[in-house]
Amino acid sequence: MQKLRPYTTIVLAMSADGKIADYMRSPARFGSKADKAHLEKQIAGSDAVLFGAGTLRAYNTTLTISNLALLQYRNQLGYPPQPIHITISKSGDLDPDMRFFEQPVRRWLISTSQGARFWQQHQEEFTKHQYNSKQQFEKVLVFETQSEQIDITAALEHLVNLGINRLAVLGGGELVAAMLELGLIDELWLSICPLILGGQTAPTPVDGSGFISAIAPRLRLLSVNTVEDEVFLHYRFKS
Repeated sequence: MQKLRPYTTIVLAMSADGKIADYMRSPARFGSKADKAHLEKQIAGSDAVLFGAGTLRAYNTTLTISNLALLQYRNQLGYPPQPIHITISKSGDLDPDMRFFEQPVRRWLISTSQGARFWQQHQEEFTKHQYNSKQQFEKVLVFETQSEQIDITAALEHLVNLGINRLAVLGGGELVAAMLELGLIDELWLSICPLILGGQTAPTPVDGSGFISAIAPRLRLLSVNTVEDEVFLHYRFKS
Protein backbone atom coordinates (compact mmCIF):
# COMPACT_ATOMS: atom_id res chain seq x y z
CA MET A 1 0.00 0.00 0.00
CA GLN A 2 1.42 3.36 -1.05
CA LYS A 3 1.97 5.73 1.83
CA LEU A 4 0.60 9.25 1.85
CA ARG A 5 2.78 12.25 1.04
CA PRO A 6 2.01 15.93 0.38
CA TYR A 7 0.58 16.96 -2.99
CA THR A 8 3.75 18.44 -4.44
CA THR A 9 4.20 21.15 -7.05
CA ILE A 10 7.42 22.46 -8.60
CA VAL A 11 7.43 26.23 -9.16
CA LEU A 12 10.35 27.52 -11.23
CA ALA A 13 11.29 30.31 -13.63
CA MET A 14 13.77 29.75 -16.44
CA SER A 15 15.30 31.61 -19.34
CA ALA A 16 14.09 30.96 -22.88
CA ASP A 17 17.00 28.54 -23.30
CA GLY A 18 16.14 26.53 -20.21
CA LYS A 19 18.44 27.93 -17.49
CA ILE A 20 17.34 28.75 -13.94
CA ALA A 21 20.50 30.79 -13.26
CA ASP A 22 23.54 32.02 -15.17
CA TYR A 23 26.82 30.09 -15.42
CA MET A 24 28.05 31.81 -12.24
CA ARG A 25 24.95 30.53 -10.42
CA SER A 26 24.00 34.07 -9.47
CA PRO A 27 20.60 34.59 -7.82
CA ALA A 28 18.00 34.37 -10.59
CA ARG A 29 16.25 37.72 -10.44
CA PHE A 30 15.30 37.91 -14.11
CA GLY A 31 11.58 37.26 -13.56
CA SER A 32 9.14 40.15 -13.88
CA LYS A 33 6.73 41.53 -11.28
CA ALA A 34 4.11 39.23 -12.80
CA ASP A 35 6.35 36.21 -12.21
CA LYS A 36 6.99 37.25 -8.61
CA ALA A 37 3.24 37.65 -8.05
CA HIS A 38 2.68 34.22 -9.59
CA LEU A 39 5.29 32.64 -7.31
CA GLU A 40 3.81 34.34 -4.26
CA LYS A 41 0.37 32.98 -5.19
CA GLN A 42 1.72 29.43 -5.37
CA ILE A 43 3.44 29.85 -2.02
CA ALA A 44 0.23 31.17 -0.48
CA GLY A 45 -1.62 28.02 -1.52
CA SER A 46 0.89 25.74 0.21
CA ASP A 47 1.30 24.46 3.74
CA ALA A 48 5.08 24.51 3.27
CA VAL A 49 7.74 25.31 0.71
CA LEU A 50 10.85 23.19 0.16
CA PHE A 51 14.18 24.28 -1.31
CA GLY A 52 17.71 22.98 -1.49
CA ALA A 53 20.64 24.45 0.42
CA GLY A 54 22.21 25.74 -2.80
CA THR A 55 19.11 27.76 -3.58
CA LEU A 56 19.11 29.24 -0.08
CA ARG A 57 22.80 30.11 -0.25
CA ALA A 58 22.32 31.83 -3.61
CA TYR A 59 19.49 34.09 -2.42
CA ASN A 60 20.35 34.37 1.29
CA THR A 61 16.59 34.74 1.90
CA THR A 62 13.32 33.05 1.09
CA LEU A 63 10.27 34.64 -0.54
CA THR A 64 7.56 35.57 1.94
CA ILE A 65 3.96 36.50 1.20
CA SER A 66 3.44 40.26 1.16
CA ASN A 67 0.30 40.58 -0.96
CA LEU A 68 -2.50 41.68 1.37
CA ALA A 69 -5.18 39.75 -0.53
CA LEU A 70 -3.16 36.53 -0.21
CA LEU A 71 -2.53 37.15 3.47
CA GLN A 72 -6.27 37.72 3.98
CA TYR A 73 -7.02 34.53 2.04
CA ARG A 74 -4.80 32.48 4.33
CA ASN A 75 -6.30 34.13 7.38
CA GLN A 76 -9.84 33.29 6.26
CA LEU A 77 -8.83 29.65 5.91
CA GLY A 78 -7.34 29.67 9.41
CA TYR A 79 -3.77 29.36 8.13
CA PRO A 80 -0.78 31.25 9.57
CA PRO A 81 0.38 34.23 7.47
CA GLN A 82 3.37 32.32 6.07
CA PRO A 83 3.78 28.65 5.21
CA ILE A 84 6.62 26.70 6.80
CA HIS A 85 9.92 27.12 4.93
CA ILE A 86 11.89 23.88 4.76
CA THR A 87 15.54 23.65 3.73
CA ILE A 88 16.95 20.29 2.66
CA SER A 89 20.70 19.83 3.14
CA LYS A 90 22.73 16.65 3.49
CA SER A 91 25.70 18.49 5.05
CA GLY A 92 23.81 20.92 7.29
CA ASP A 93 26.47 23.46 6.33
CA LEU A 94 24.40 26.65 6.42
CA ASP A 95 25.52 30.08 7.55
CA PRO A 96 23.52 31.12 10.65
CA ASP A 97 24.18 34.74 9.67
CA MET A 98 22.03 34.53 6.55
CA ARG A 99 19.14 36.98 6.39
CA PHE A 100 16.90 33.94 6.08
CA PHE A 101 17.18 33.47 9.83
CA GLU A 102 15.78 36.94 10.44
CA GLN A 103 12.68 36.51 8.30
CA PRO A 104 9.27 36.08 9.99
CA VAL A 105 8.75 32.44 9.01
CA ARG A 106 8.84 29.06 10.67
CA ARG A 107 11.98 27.21 9.56
CA TRP A 108 12.58 23.47 9.39
CA LEU A 109 15.63 21.55 8.21
CA ILE A 110 15.67 18.10 6.59
CA SER A 111 19.11 16.50 6.83
CA THR A 112 21.13 13.44 7.70
CA SER A 113 22.28 12.63 11.24
CA GLN A 114 25.75 13.93 10.36
CA GLY A 115 24.29 17.08 8.82
CA ALA A 116 22.10 17.70 11.84
CA ARG A 117 25.10 17.42 14.17
CA PHE A 118 27.16 19.72 11.95
CA TRP A 119 24.42 22.36 11.87
CA GLN A 120 23.96 22.24 15.64
CA GLN A 121 27.68 22.58 16.33
CA HIS A 122 28.02 25.34 13.74
CA GLN A 123 25.06 27.23 15.19
CA GLU A 124 26.30 26.90 18.78
CA GLU A 125 29.80 28.08 17.86
CA PHE A 126 28.42 31.04 15.92
CA THR A 127 26.09 32.06 18.72
CA LYS A 128 28.91 31.81 21.28
CA HIS A 129 31.24 34.18 19.40
CA GLN A 130 28.81 36.50 17.62
CA TYR A 131 26.13 36.84 20.30
CA ASN A 132 23.70 36.01 17.56
CA SER A 133 20.02 36.53 18.39
CA LYS A 134 18.62 35.15 15.14
CA GLN A 135 16.15 32.30 15.23
CA GLN A 136 17.24 28.75 14.57
CA PHE A 137 15.38 25.93 12.86
CA GLU A 138 12.23 25.06 14.76
CA LYS A 139 12.58 21.41 13.70
CA VAL A 140 15.53 19.40 12.42
CA LEU A 141 14.18 16.28 10.74
CA VAL A 142 16.62 13.44 10.12
CA PHE A 143 15.80 10.91 7.42
CA GLU A 144 18.62 9.00 5.81
CA THR A 145 19.21 5.92 3.71
CA GLN A 146 21.70 3.16 4.49
CA SER A 147 24.20 5.01 2.27
CA GLU A 148 23.79 8.12 4.50
CA GLN A 149 21.93 10.12 1.86
CA ILE A 150 18.73 12.00 2.64
CA ASP A 151 15.70 9.72 2.37
CA ILE A 152 13.42 12.19 0.61
CA THR A 153 10.53 9.75 0.31
CA ALA A 154 10.46 9.05 4.04
CA ALA A 155 10.82 12.75 4.80
CA LEU A 156 7.80 13.66 2.67
CA GLU A 157 5.72 10.86 4.16
CA HIS A 158 6.53 12.23 7.61
CA LEU A 159 5.56 15.77 6.58
CA VAL A 160 1.96 14.60 6.18
CA ASN A 161 2.00 13.56 9.85
CA LEU A 162 3.04 17.13 10.67
CA GLY A 163 0.11 18.68 8.82
CA ILE A 164 1.84 19.39 5.50
CA ASN A 165 -0.62 18.36 2.79
CA ARG A 166 0.41 20.76 0.00
CA LEU A 167 4.08 21.36 -0.71
CA ALA A 168 5.69 23.79 -3.18
CA VAL A 169 9.24 23.00 -4.33
CA LEU A 170 11.24 26.10 -5.29
CA GLY A 171 14.48 24.48 -6.49
CA GLY A 172 17.16 23.82 -7.22
CA GLY A 173 17.68 21.52 -10.14
CA GLU A 174 19.38 18.71 -8.23
CA LEU A 175 16.56 18.50 -5.69
CA VAL A 176 13.94 18.53 -8.45
CA ALA A 177 15.83 15.77 -10.32
CA ALA A 178 16.00 13.59 -7.21
CA MET A 179 12.30 14.03 -6.48
CA LEU A 180 11.31 13.31 -10.09
CA GLU A 181 13.36 10.14 -10.09
CA LEU A 182 11.49 9.00 -6.99
CA GLY A 183 8.08 9.92 -8.43
CA LEU A 184 7.40 12.54 -5.76
CA ILE A 185 6.13 15.40 -7.96
CA ASP A 186 2.51 15.96 -9.02
CA GLU A 187 2.50 19.28 -10.87
CA LEU A 188 4.87 21.76 -12.49
CA TRP A 189 4.52 25.52 -12.89
CA LEU A 190 7.18 26.80 -15.26
CA SER A 191 7.67 30.47 -16.13
CA ILE A 192 9.59 31.14 -19.34
CA CYS A 193 11.36 34.50 -19.14
CA PRO A 194 12.48 36.50 -22.21
CA LEU A 195 16.28 36.23 -22.02
CA ILE A 196 19.06 33.89 -23.09
CA LEU A 197 21.66 32.83 -20.51
CA GLY A 198 23.57 30.03 -22.23
CA GLY A 199 26.56 28.25 -20.73
CA GLN A 200 27.20 24.54 -20.36
CA THR A 201 27.51 24.81 -16.59
CA ALA A 202 24.43 26.98 -16.01
CA PRO A 203 21.85 25.04 -13.96
CA THR A 204 18.59 23.83 -15.47
CA PRO A 205 15.21 23.06 -13.88
CA VAL A 206 16.23 19.38 -13.70
CA ASP A 207 19.92 18.70 -13.13
CA GLY A 208 21.40 15.39 -12.04
CA SER A 209 22.26 12.61 -14.49
CA GLY A 210 19.08 13.04 -16.55
CA PHE A 211 16.56 10.61 -18.02
CA ILE A 212 16.65 8.66 -21.25
CA SER A 213 13.68 9.48 -23.47
CA ALA A 214 12.05 6.05 -23.12
CA ILE A 215 11.50 6.47 -19.36
CA ALA A 216 11.46 10.27 -19.05
CA PRO A 217 8.64 11.70 -16.92
CA ARG A 218 5.69 12.69 -19.12
CA LEU A 219 3.55 15.79 -18.71
CA ARG A 220 -0.01 16.84 -19.48
CA LEU A 221 -0.43 20.54 -20.26
CA LEU A 222 -3.13 22.12 -18.10
CA SER A 223 -2.86 25.78 -19.06
CA VAL A 224 -0.81 28.42 -20.88
CA ASN A 225 -0.88 32.08 -19.92
CA THR A 226 1.08 34.92 -21.50
CA VAL A 227 1.81 38.19 -19.69
CA GLU A 228 3.70 40.61 -21.94
CA ASP A 229 6.89 38.71 -22.88
CA GLU A 230 6.62 35.92 -20.29
CA VAL A 231 4.86 32.59 -20.67
CA PHE A 232 3.43 30.66 -17.71
CA LEU A 233 3.04 26.92 -18.27
CA HIS A 234 1.12 24.62 -15.95
CA TYR A 235 1.61 20.86 -16.23
CA ARG A 236 0.51 17.75 -14.39
CA PHE A 237 2.77 14.71 -14.37
CA LYS A 238 1.26 11.62 -15.94
CA SER A 239 1.21 8.57 -13.71
